Amino acid sequence: MTEREVDERKEKTRRAAQPAGGIRSLDLYLHEINKTPLLTREQERDLARRIHAGDKKALDGLVKANLRFVVSIAKQYANQGLSLEDLINEGNLGLIKAAHRFDEERGFKFISYAVWWIRQAMLQSLAEHSRIVRLPLNRAGTLYRIGKVSRQLDQELGRAPSAEEIAARLNISIEEVEDTMVIANTHVSLDDPYSADKDDTALVDYLTDDAQAAPDEDTYVSALSDDLERALGTLSERERLILSLYFGLGGDEPMTLEDIGKRLSLTRERIRQIKEKAIQRLRHSTRAKFLQGYMEN
Repeated sequence: MTEREVDERKEKTRRAAQPAGGIRSLDLYLHEINKTPLLTREQERDLARRIHAGDKKALDGLVKANLRFVVSIAKQYANQGLSLEDLINEGNLGLIKAAHRFDEERGFKFISYAVWWIRQAMLQSLAEHSRIVRLPLNRAGTLYRIGKVSRQLDQELGRAPSAEEIAARLNISIEEVEDTMVIANTHVSLDDPYSADKDDTALVDYLTDDAQAAPDEDTYVSALSDDLERALGTLSERERLILSLYFGLGGDEPMTLEDIGKRLSLTRERIRQIKEKAIQRLRHSTRAKFLQGYMEN
């Protein structure tokens, strides 16, 4: 399958996941996506394997079964510069990206991985369309702990806890609690049921606590590595080597142009020319566009 065919397939999936404009259409969209049953872990693993093999129906199945989570997350960022419909559309793009990258062998639920990509897509769009201060993506663990402690204190006290009480229990500053709650609207949505099924499962139950060596971070690094390798694949072998040495892409310390020149028996100026040419090629490469989301964070 060519790269163009892959892009066309992604676009068709994206359009199928988009809610139509208008409140009435959005209500219908919410009603329809809640008809799709949730998947078991085994079903998710099976779909992920098929997606890796290029199965479009498997991609549609995994995406559609998780669209309700996108809506729940989108509600956290409503009234901050984008309409709910736009936030859902952006989140669906993140969901599709996550579906393509999900590694079923890591042993965790798909949504615990996808929530990072969904949130990232929404935050990036908000940053582009408004002046809202962006919530750092590494605050997902803070969101998780605030929501968890908030529910615990609510049961203990018989009332909604204050920011001071949450901060004291978590041993963090009151300002951090207040800022996180205001930016992410966690006091409204994190403890809400993620669907209309009226069960006891809240969105917070699916967020990963970054204090527990979150698998999302490992998978994110792996995804970045894959996309970086894909982008560098547009360059010549010498260009890839020079960029890798100059930026320390292999995990080693970055090298100076002079040191790279000595290693490759080329002048410093020649190394600089090759480096600049390679960077220009990456800037105009469609493959390199995948890296923009990482650079934003």
